[in-house]
Amino acid sequence: MAVEQIRISEAQALQVISTPEGQFADVKAIEIAPASLTKTIAAFANADGGELFIGIEEFGEGKVRRWRGFENQEAANGHVGLFERLFPLGTDFHYEFLESPSHPGLVLHIDINKTQDIMRASNQIAYIRRGASKLPVESPEAIRRLEYSKGISSFETELTNVPITVISESEVVANFIEQVVPTSTPEAWLKKQTLIREDRPSVAGVLLFADEPQASLPKRCGIKVYRYKTKEAEGFRGALAFDPETVEGSLYDQIHSAVKTTTEHTERVPKLGEDALETIKYPPETLHEIITNAVLHRDYSVADDVHIRIFDNRIEVQSPGKLPAHVTVKNILYERFARNGALVRILNKFPNPPNKDVGEGLNTAFAAMHDLGLKEPVIRELENAVLVTIKHEPLASPEEAIMDYLATHDTIKNAQARAVTHIRADYQVKIIFGRMVDKGLIEQVPGTRTSNTAYRKVSKPAPDEDDFGQMKLI
Repeated sequence: MAVEQIRISEAQALQVISTPEGQFADVKAIEIAPASLTKTIAAFANADGGELFIGIEEFGEGKVRRWRGFENQEAANGHVGLFERLFPLGTDFHYEFLESPSHPGLVLHIDINKTQDIMRASNQIAYIRRGASKLPVESPEAIRRLEYSKGISSFETELTNVPITVISESEVVANFIEQVVPTSTPEAWLKKQTLIREDRPSVAGVLLFADEPQASLPKRCGIKVYRYKTKEAEGFRGALAFDPETVEGSLYDQIHSAVKTTTEHTERVPKLGEDALETIKYPPETLHEIITNAVLHRDYSVADDVHIRIFDNRIEVQSPGKLPAHVTVKNILYERFARNGALVRILNKFPNPPNKDVGEGLNTAFAAMHDLGLKEPVIRELENAVLVTIKHEPLASPEEAIMDYLATHDTIKNAQARAVTHIRADYQVKIIFGRMVDKGLIEQVPGTRTSNTAYRKVSKPAPDEDDFGQMKLI
């Protein structure tokens, strides 16, 4: 398959040359052996994804960079051929050549997404990106950890060393059987669901049906709730309102108790209103869905609890483990992947299940924030955890949201404006556009009309038309 060749500007070429090497990007000279580069590509794919530019070399003691690409596409056949065999073009890997009129040769740009499967280099070893380094993943234990992290394997299927009576004779399973499958017996039903195998309960079985899963799986399935009387970026001991509370029990009870506890503490947080102190309100759907999501989709192979931190101006929910498979913070609202399939499926069988709309929880949480006029939650992936921050901050005005969009995009249309302002009616956005035009903030793009009408920021003359800050690599 032919690789696309794209012509870029001088400013964009300078951006490529100065690409910082780190967790998400790397640059290499054309002399680097293709087999060596497969390690870098595999490392990006097994971690968070990234970009690789081949044709940028460093020289001299100061390691000054310069663009020196392939003479033509044929000169890169050895690289492209090997890469496409190991990492074929498609959803996860994209290849293109970049040419610049003022620099010699073609730079091969490889855009690598986080993959669902473990990717291996040409030496059949898997690697993972850590900062600017690529680390081999060779031992069976390391491969197993990577499988857990990517969601290929799930710790929920592992067998525990506790008696089957811990789940077959618990109060939780007795109540469940009576309400959901009264024609069966606990042990028979648990075996049918493969929650008991080889006369041992699985991790999922203990989490769902043990009265006290924390006794069988210590430091793997609790929830810690903290209340910090501060707005600082980090909580500290002096700001703790009380010793952290631990929420335990089966997952069903744990989720409902954690939501209740978080809500109660949050409603005691004071906020200055127009006439007096008021209580802070968060949408109950948001707290419920985000806590449920943290408990259901965490990596139970990581020996840590879920942490809920209540600040004066926000709530943080931190769940152990990286996002699984191909899920990233950018696509998490529309991609679907259940790391713990049995937990999700069976918890949904409980009366009034916490995960009623399977796969739609985060969308519900975000929509509830919008409906209350608050900014949507922020999702970050830490080194070995996922952190969701629910800020108690009002949404930006429609005009601010449109100008924020235009800070990183050349133009905006009605549909795009409705998306960023959360306004459903197109006529309302037209009125806002009109006001912004009258104020001299934006202008209609010449030649656009009807449904294709686009607007841009009012251009201001500048002494230098090459505004590097606004350039984007194609």
